[in-house]
Amino acid sequence: MKLRTAEDRSTDVPVEDTPAPVAAPVVGTHRRRWLWIIGLVVLALVAVAVVRRTTRPAANASGGQARVVPVGVAPVEQRDVPVWLEGLGNVTSLATVTVRARVSGPLVDIRFQEGSRVKKGDPLVVVDPRPFKIAVEQAAATLERDQANLKYAKRDLDRYTELVKQKLVSQQQVDQQRSMVDQLAATVALDQASLDNARLNLQFTNVSSPIDGIAGVRQVDLGNLVSPTDANGIVVLTQMDPMAVIFTLPQDDLSRVGEAFSKGPLVVEAYDRSGAAKLGTGKLTVIDNQINAGTATVRLKAEMPNGEFRLWPSQFVKARLLLQTKAGALVIPAPAVQRGPNGTFVYVVNADKTVALRPIQVDLIQGPLAVVQSGLKTGEQVVTDGQNQLRAGARVDPRPSTASTQQKPPEASAQ
Repeated sequence: MKLRTAEDRSTDVPVEDTPAPVAAPVVGTHRRRWLWIIGLVVLALVAVAVVRRTTRPAANASGGQARVVPVGVAPVEQRDVPVWLEGLGNVTSLATVTVRARVSGPLVDIRFQEGSRVKKGDPLVVVDPRPFKIAVEQAAATLERDQANLKYAKRDLDRYTELVKQKLVSQQQVDQQRSMVDQLAATVALDQASLDNARLNLQFTNVSSPIDGIAGVRQVDLGNLVSPTDANGIVVLTQMDPMAVIFTLPQDDLSRVGEAFSKGPLVVEAYDRSGAAKLGTGKLTVIDNQINAGTATVRLKAEMPNGEFRLWPSQFVKARLLLQTKAGALVIPAPAVQRGPNGTFVYVVNADKTVALRPIQVDLIQGPLAVVQSGLKTGEQVVTDGQNQLRAGARVDPRPSTASTQQKPPEASAQ
């Protein structure tokens, strides 16, 4: 060990104390780097887990430990299917009459009640008949007077006819008397017509119902003067049985309806606005001769018995026309039909409880039913619920479907 001398100490340069370098920034950089690495690893693990979960159903569907999918199924049935066409319409009366008096005079009697049923010939009101009875008596008296004159003129003619043979009177007198007889005969005929007219006016004082129907609100009260020119009349009568239903169908259905109508009467049913309550059943009677260019529809008219008065004039109804009945058609619930790039198809359940994709041809869909033209056989089971979880070959747990082929279809639409 070498000892420092005083000379050495004297040559030492005083050095200030310098702080040691700080290593903190280096440590912070390493820490952030490790945090980034750990985050990337965690994201990678999450991504792997998501990929495994999303790819597991596909692997199960293609083979291996397949997942069993619960589905609803229904059998393919063969039965007669009625094809209905549905349209909107209104109920109208076959006859509506505004009752007016045929003669003028005050009302002296009212013999009906508002809203009551009346039959043809039932008395409704009575107009004061006294002036018309007097007119009948006057016409009858005039007729008797002229008949007496005619009788006397005929006797004179007979006398002149005998006298002219004896040349006691001239032929001119005979001709004048014959003309007198003819004039009096015409007068008697005119008197008879006047008497008939007076008697008819007397009958018109008793106003009766011209149709079977229901009386509306009375427009005139007792004691008021009525005449044939009254705008509102006395009362409005509406025939209620049978009733007419006028409804519309698209013009595209016109050819099918016309062809079926030419073979025989077609059944038409009327339902309320909700389509739940049946109001009446009748026959199609008229197909309009024009198509509405604005709506592209054609009007049809059906007549229906209305003994229970369930149909009312101007009532809004849903009309259903039975176009035809397809005998022995194959039917499945409509929800079973799926649509893809290659057309319509269904999932058919095999005996080993796997499903197969089966292309089909659909004839028409009618409410809850689909009528199949080809592609299925009676007794096969088709999937009606849960198709979004299926692929060809997937294993399923079939359960009876809530969709039913026994429901009555409300309408039909061709495919």
